[in-house]
Amino acid sequence: MALRITREEGPGSRALLRLEGRVVAQWAALLERECVALLRSRCLVSLDLAGVNFVDRAGLEVLTRLSRAGVEVCCRSGPVASVLEGEGVRVTRDADDVNDGWP
Repeated sequence: MALRITREEGPGSRALLRLEGRVVAQWAALLERECVALLRSRCLVSLDLAGVNFVDRAGLEVLTRLSRAGVEVCCRSGPVASVLEGEGVRVTRDADDVNDGWP
């Protein structure tokens, strides 16, 4: 299964990327390129991982780097959030509640 990335514009210079599927190898690299481009354009970036059902090692490494670069990682409680937090990724829980008001 591929990774689907849907970009939504927020107020001001905010961008939300909703992810669905698996954050693995080549898709993780694509996600990183997209986020880095947004960060370079001075956007505040949030990732909604509510639709993600699996993250491999490459995905964890990318999400860790993005989190350290200031990207907000939003994720529902569950296995994906637990793995991310276990790897030191700062996770905002309950993505649906967070994204309604734009972080």
